[in-house]
Amino acid sequence: MTEPAVLLDCRRLLCPRPVVELAKNLHRVAIGETIGVAADDVAARTDVPAWARMRGQQFLGTENAEDGVPVYLVRRLS
Repeated sequence: MTEPAVLLDCRRLLCPRPVVELAKNLHRVAIGETIGVAADDVAARTDVPAWARMRGQQFLGTENAEDGVPVYLVRRLS
């Protein structure tokens, strides 16, 4: 798995919490670095890419954590 600079553990958090946590923690990574959101809520599959697009960040895709939970990767652009 690609190692993000910050990995948020949002397992067992329901919509919209994974995106809320992403928004609250984006400042923790420098511009150009990647933040990951490990989330098992199915809504995150569409919410994270949509949030990145609306906020001018780059959605890089999804990889799986060791336990199989999707990790959504976002590169901070601003």
